[in-house]
Amino acid sequence: MSDVWPTELRVSKDRKHLVVSFNDGKSFDLSAEMLRVLSPSAEVQGHGPGQKITVPGKRNVGIMSMTPTGNYAVRIGFDDMHDTGIFTWTYLRELGEKGPELFAAYEAELTEKGLSRDAAGKSH
Repeated sequence: MSDVWPTELRVSKDRKHLVVSFNDGKSFDLSAEMLRVLSPSAEVQGHGPGQKITVPGKRNVGIMSMTPTGNYAVRIGFDDMHDTGIFTWTYLRELGEKGPELFAAYEAELTEKGLSRDAAGKSH
């Protein structure tokens, strides 16, 4: 078990961000889009090495629910009905610390595959 755990999980009023505050005083503002596209679920990560899925069209996704899972994680439900990702405290911390670089890699994958952050048929 990690020595770092959240003291607060707060979803923004517009449901587009999750603010996670940890017991060591650090706090991170994680976008719903980043949480959705970097979900630890098998649907996104695949069922084995090299099977990771690049999920496009989630720029406007929102957080619909959060359900505690034991005392080590939270299951986040999104308004696109994806709700199988169990985010451990360690993974939330990793997303807070490495989120910008992980999200930049995701955007590069989208570009490489000719995909967009916007839903099909919509432009920004």
